[in-house]
Amino acid sequence: MLKIALRRFVRDRTHSLIHLTGLAIGMAIAMLIGLWVRDELNYERENPNYERVARVMQNQTTNGDVSSNASMPLPLANELRTVYGANFDRVVAAWWVQDYALASGDLKLTKKGRFMEPGAAEVMGLRMVKGDAGLEDPHSILLSASAARAIFGDADPVGKTMTIDVKMVVRVKGVYADIPYHSQFKDVLFIAPLELFASANPWVKEMGTDWAYDFVEIFVKLKDGVDVEKVSASIRNISMGKLKTNPLGLAYHPQEFLHPMSKWHLYSSFRNGVIVGGNIQYVWLFGTIGFFVLLLACINFMNLATARSERRAREVGVRKVMGSLRSQLILQFYCESALVAFAAFVLATGLVATALPFFNDLADKRMAIGWSDLITGLGVALFTGILAGSYPALYLSSFAPVRVLKGKTGHGAVAPRRVLVVLQFTVSVLLVIGTIVVYRQIEFAKDRPVGYEPGGLLSMSIHTPGFADRAGTVRAELLRTGVVEETAISSSSTSVIWDIWTGYSWRGRNPAVQGDFSSIGISPEYGKTLGWKFVEGRDFSRDLATDSSSAVINEAAVALTGFKQPIGEQIKRADGRVFTVIGVVRDIVVGSPYERVQQAIYCYFHDYDRVYLFIRLKPGVATGSALAAVRQTFQRVVPTEPFDYHFTDEEHAKKFAAEVRIGRIAALFAAFALFISGLGIFGMASFMAEQRRKEIGVRRVLGGSVVHIWGLLSREFVILVGLSFAIGGPLGYFAMNRWLEGYVYHAGIPWWVFAATGVGVLGITLATVSWQSVRAALQNPVDALRSE
Repeated sequence: MLKIALRRFVRDRTHSLIHLTGLAIGMAIAMLIGLWVRDELNYERENPNYERVARVMQNQTTNGDVSSNASMPLPLANELRTVYGANFDRVVAAWWVQDYALASGDLKLTKKGRFMEPGAAEVMGLRMVKGDAGLEDPHSILLSASAARAIFGDADPVGKTMTIDVKMVVRVKGVYADIPYHSQFKDVLFIAPLELFASANPWVKEMGTDWAYDFVEIFVKLKDGVDVEKVSASIRNISMGKLKTNPLGLAYHPQEFLHPMSKWHLYSSFRNGVIVGGNIQYVWLFGTIGFFVLLLACINFMNLATARSERRAREVGVRKVMGSLRSQLILQFYCESALVAFAAFVLATGLVATALPFFNDLADKRMAIGWSDLITGLGVALFTGILAGSYPALYLSSFAPVRVLKGKTGHGAVAPRRVLVVLQFTVSVLLVIGTIVVYRQIEFAKDRPVGYEPGGLLSMSIHTPGFADRAGTVRAELLRTGVVEETAISSSSTSVIWDIWTGYSWRGRNPAVQGDFSSIGISPEYGKTLGWKFVEGRDFSRDLATDSSSAVINEAAVALTGFKQPIGEQIKRADGRVFTVIGVVRDIVVGSPYERVQQAIYCYFHDYDRVYLFIRLKPGVATGSALAAVRQTFQRVVPTEPFDYHFTDEEHAKKFAAEVRIGRIAALFAAFALFISGLGIFGMASFMAEQRRKEIGVRRVLGGSVVHIWGLLSREFVILVGLSFAIGGPLGYFAMNRWLEGYVYHAGIPWWVFAATGVGVLGITLATVSWQSVRAALQNPVDALRSE
């Protein structure tokens, strides 16, 4: 039986190759999606405390909107330990992941890390390679294996001293294995005690006892058997009870809850204080796509098998006349489909192995194929072979020998095949519409005015203490290079909002409106360096002493305050400082390009902990030579600081990375779905040409033209594709409209998206059908009418 199947596979090479190609591509896509889905579902699972770790979060109400965030007051950590300690093994407060300057001897590097309380290793599930994980010593540090190699080479780093941001001296306590890529802690290359951070930043101690200031993350490790939902409900109103004497914090009605580690990656999107999804939506999306792509490949297998029924019919008739049972024929056809499925699996595995590096780059993954994947894939392949071979086996084996030996096979349940083709193209239409809408949304956000000129602008996070006092000297030296147009310092980058001050007030403020502003300290050259756009008023000037108490606000701030004539108005901060508005600038997109811009107030740089240096390169100067000159000057003037810079336009582009990845993956799958659907149309066209061979011969003898024959065979497929579009179009609109609603700033879905999809799919269909139609029409009618 296997020998007969192999012989037929080799003899009908063209037909077998089409079978094999469609099924192999479907399997390969399904395998890639399977690897992607598994990676998504395995986020954080290598942490041995995966089921018991949670992040403390809170819902806050601001001007009627409920937002969920992980920024918490520091006193909450101690409250959880002392009052609610029966529920927790560990409570760990942590400062945020940031870039820090690490130095050992003459070596200076910038690495991402965070400051955390003891117990960090348990929460993060660190696997220690050397030393121990204790952070009780305020001058200790834990390094990742890669960071240890970068700083100390092959030498044992345990016990060696180094500095963090120049001012913090630490000794290496231990080295941990690099955190897996599918973890939200993957960027943490070192961990130092939070106590050390507090001692180097006095403001931490000042704010660290006030429940109104949210500035740390808090992680907890639950005790065995503790129900996370019950604990979450019990801590709901901790802050509300502590803020009774602080109306500023009470106004936000904070309510705490626990967000389990198992939901960090897949369920990370909140709306009005409720989880509304996250990456789980993409898991379902691509999982569904993988299923349907594999289903399309199976449909093709069925259609292509039944399309050759005219040639197989006589074989079936002869076998039955010679005494073959139907069960034997069914087993024969199953054997053939299993052989094709196995060959397709081998080919698909090769395709996946070849494409995986490219797909990893595309999806930002580090996936690999293991033996378990191959065994699972082989099982799926055999199941696919049985599934795909069922209809042809049952259909072909049902032929009556008397009828088929007379050349009568009937139309073989054409309706089911038509339904399958409609299903194929409905899926293809949905994928094409989705891909176009995703790309339109990305381009829409990219075209959004950012409020400044990002091209040619460098940004540096500065770690050297007292740099703000030396910024004037640094500016003068950089301008002297001849390649720098202007420089400025700021308390915030152009990609992340760090400081949001609450409790601002102004003349005529509605008591129901909460005065939250992004507060950004800047040097007077900031506007010229960034190239911000003024709506009215003027920029800061070093020649005017009064500008030290002046402010520039953005359009969102004008909308919040309701100022009709903002120039000259005063805004008072909660600490008593009063700013006079001297200018209004266009909104600068600092956070997500898909969300509304936060109201912002820009004032003179004053007592800010963070310092960012911006350098505007002169246009027309070669970037390479300009960077070399800036690097040399900067390292001479600030020898303690590593020259680690970012181009702001590249930083802004990273904000679209997730959507770009989804769009590219969807486009790839849509292209293959169309290809597989095209093979399905090829199978149907082949079947129709086979069935109507004599009719075509008669029409040709009676004078029918090639165009007439082409139209005759194409008409049905145009109807089927039209029906697919009628189903897929509304479904695509509904699904993508729901997706777009997740963004505050989003594009619409214009009519041409559907027109382009319909025309494109129809064009592919006609191009596929035309090959078979014209081929059938050009055949010698004598061959079609000859009686054997």
